Amino acid sequence: MPKTTRRRYAVVGLSNRAIGQYVLPMIGHPKLPEYGNYSQHGEVVGICDIDLARVEAFNQAMGTAIPCFLTSDLGRMIEQVRPEALIVAGPDGTHVDGIVAGLNHGIDVISEKPMVIDAAQARRVLDAHSQSKGHVYVTFNYRYTQTHMMIKRLIMEGRVGRVTNVEMTWNLDTYHGSSYFYRWNRDRAMSGGLSITKSCHHFDLVNWWVNDHPQQVFAYGALNYYGPNSPHKPQGKLSAAEVRERSPYRLRWAAPWLDRPKDDHLIAYEKVFNLPYEKQYPQDPPFDIFDEAIDIEDTYSAVVRYRGGASLSYSANFSAPWEGYTLGINGTHGRIEARHYTEPSRCPFPADNHETLNYYPIFGQRQVLEVLRVDGGHGGADPMLKYDLFVERLPQSKELGLLADARQGAEAVMVGEAVWRSIKENRPIEIEPLG
Repeated sequence: MPKTTRRRYAVVGLSNRAIGQYVLPMIGHPKLPEYGNYSQHGEVVGICDIDLARVEAFNQAMGTAIPCFLTSDLGRMIEQVRPEALIVAGPDGTHVDGIVAGLNHGIDVISEKPMVIDAAQARRVLDAHSQSKGHVYVTFNYRYTQTHMMIKRLIMEGRVGRVTNVEMTWNLDTYHGSSYFYRWNRDRAMSGGLSITKSCHHFDLVNWWVNDHPQQVFAYGALNYYGPNSPHKPQGKLSAAEVRERSPYRLRWAAPWLDRPKDDHLIAYEKVFNLPYEKQYPQDPPFDIFDEAIDIEDTYSAVVRYRGGASLSYSANFSAPWEGYTLGINGTHGRIEARHYTEPSRCPFPADNHETLNYYPIFGQRQVLEVLRVDGGHGGADPMLKYDLFVERLPQSKELGLLADARQGAEAVMVGEAVWRSIKENRPIEIEPLG
């Protein structure tokens, strides 16, 4: 039977993700059933954020009185409200302090991905972890989709034999891809760059599928679509406001005759998510996707070598006509192929959420495998992840190793850092073993 003891959680960073994935489910608000109800299993006893006005507005909207603390008072919050676990979900560059603080107090930490933003921070976490009775769980929800679990099973069953190489192309469309350049993610000091803040999801998937450790990375990349030299930046003697107004990225998705799609990266959630963000996103001057301050890449081509001999060929574009991925996994005894449309409503052609996997035995006929459809955020992954974290480990989680630990979180980040360092230094980057 599921456990019934309520566990005490404190949240570090009241992001939209923190609210929708963790705080609302823990509150179990009857008017917001779509977020789930885990209130019998846990409670939020404190929230720490850079902007107290945001936390206070949330309490007011929800009719709650969760104690709130400034980020600088993280240690005092832990000592005062005595959580049994921290949920770290602020901007990626702030994760390390929250994780280390939790471990130093001997409590568990649930960290949004990426766990941290560089190898040095990863080692801080691993060093603290080695001295703590607490554990770190990194919420790589991509592992929990039906497609990705089926791929893991096929590999574990030996259907492809020993994995020799993986081909992964990941596209983010002009709506979602551009959103990262309106936010803190465009600053490498805050995000580690898109090869970490976003691509860590992808690198973790491959690390998990091949069940091996990345060893060396070589990559090319650049800022091709955004920034001051963008080919899409409106030209002429224009004010900053006019440049934003005439941007083809804005016109594509803000035209009055279009049904503007809902995306949690750009549009505040209805009802309770329209909260202030004055500290993190000051109103003046507003961030713009053509700013000179952007210091990250938007295009990657990389090769990753694993200790056991497998390799990954990876490419990512953050300004593509459609969003999703194409995937090929080759092994000594077969091949798996998949194509996924993340948001069919934004595709410039007919597409749907119907998914299949193609499995090709090396000496046999193609087999088409139907993927089960599941409701819930991120293709049904979020509800499973929440159950895994807050109730008990799912059978699938035990079978497939779905819940990522600190070391796995660190390795995904290290691949991402190696990618941008290889681009900058024009050389292969070795990933040091973690033991």
